[in-house]
Amino acid sequence: MRYLFFTNTPAHVHLYKHAIERLADRGDEVLVLARDYTCTVDLLEWYDLPYEVYGACDTSKGSLLSRLPAHYARAIRLARRYDPDLVFGMGGYAAHTGAVVRTPTVLLIDSEPASFDHTVSTPFARAILTPDTFRKDLGDHHYVFPGFKECAYLHPEIYDPNPEIRERLDLGADEPYAILRLNAFGSQHDVGKHGLTGADRRRIVERLAEDVTVLVSDESGETGLEGLPARPFDLHPALMHDALAEANLLVADTQTMVTEAALLGTPAIRSNSFVGDDDMGNFVALESQGLIHNVAEAEAILERLEALLGDETVDETWRRRRDEFLTDKANLTELIVDVATARGEVDALESVEQFGRWAERESARSVGVGGD
Repeated sequence: MRYLFFTNTPAHVHLYKHAIERLADRGDEVLVLARDYTCTVDLLEWYDLPYEVYGACDTSKGSLLSRLPAHYARAIRLARRYDPDLVFGMGGYAAHTGAVVRTPTVLLIDSEPASFDHTVSTPFARAILTPDTFRKDLGDHHYVFPGFKECAYLHPEIYDPNPEIRERLDLGADEPYAILRLNAFGSQHDVGKHGLTGADRRRIVERLAEDVTVLVSDESGETGLEGLPARPFDLHPALMHDALAEANLLVADTQTMVTEAALLGTPAIRSNSFVGDDDMGNFVALESQGLIHNVAEAEAILERLEALLGDETVDETWRRRRDEFLTDKANLTELIVDVATARGEVDALESVEQFGRWAERESARSVGVGGD
C-alpha cells in the first residue's frame, strides 16, 4: 500500500508521525506532502520522515491566500507522481488533491470553527474522523472516536517524557517554571480572532515571574522580551512537549498546546476570542473535567494565576484528573493505522462510531471561516 499524508502545520506532523513510522515499519510506502510553515519542516527532519514540500507561507493570512493556486498545483503534481492508494489530511488540500488524482481521502478534523473549509473539503472524503466532543454534523461519512487528535502522540501508550529536559532548558531540578505560548493568528480559521495584547502579555509575565521562571514561545517571533523577566523557549520545537510535561503551568492564547497540556497533566489557562458560547467542544470538555481554564479577558487570567500559583496540591490534582480523563480515550495512532489498513472504509472498525450514534449532540452554530 502507498499512503500520502498532508502536514500543513507542525501539529499535523505530530498527529501522523507515529502512524507513518508504523506503516513504514510493516513495509508500506509512505510520503508526506508538507507546507513549509513555521517549524513544520524542522519537525519532519527531526523525526526523519519522508517528505516533499508543496509550498510555503508565513504567519500572515495574506501569505497563504496569495499562494493557494501554486500550492494546489504542486501538491497535485506530486501526488500524481506518487500515485497513492489512500490520502490522509485535515482539510481542503488533502480532499481536493485526492479528488483530482482519484484517490480516496480520510480527513481528521477537530475544529468546529473551520466552517468554510468543512464545506469545501468534506464532500470529497471517504471518511471524516473527529473527536467525540465535536459538536457539528459533517454528513453521512462522519465518524467519531473517544479522545482528541493529540491522543495520537500524547496518549500514555505512546508518549515517553524526556528525563533530560530540565538540563536542556538550563533549569534546576526543582526550579518551577511556566510557559507562555503566543499565537500568530495567521491562519484562515483565525480571521477576525485575536489573543493577548502586548499590555496583557507584560502583566502576565510580571505576575508569573514573582513565583516561577517564565519561558515564552511566540509563534510570530515578534514579541519583544526586552525589560521583561522572561526568556524565550529556544530549544528545538520537537522538545516542546517534554518541556510542557515538566512545566508547572501553561498560559496561552493559542489552541493545540492547551489540549496538549491537559493530556500531560499540566494546568493550562487559555484566553482568546474563540472563548465563549460557541467555543469548540474539546475545550468545553476539558474545562468540565477541571483540566483547563477558558477565559475571555486577561484580568481573569491573573485571577486564575493567583489560585494556581498559591495551591501546593495542583500537581497532584491535575495528574489525577488527567489519568481519570484518559482512562477510556483511544490511542489514535493505532486507529489511524487501522483506518489505513481498511483503506478508509471505517464502518467495520469497533473503535469509531458514526456521528450522532455515540451520544446526543447539540447542533453547532457556524462561528467563522476556517482553513486547512
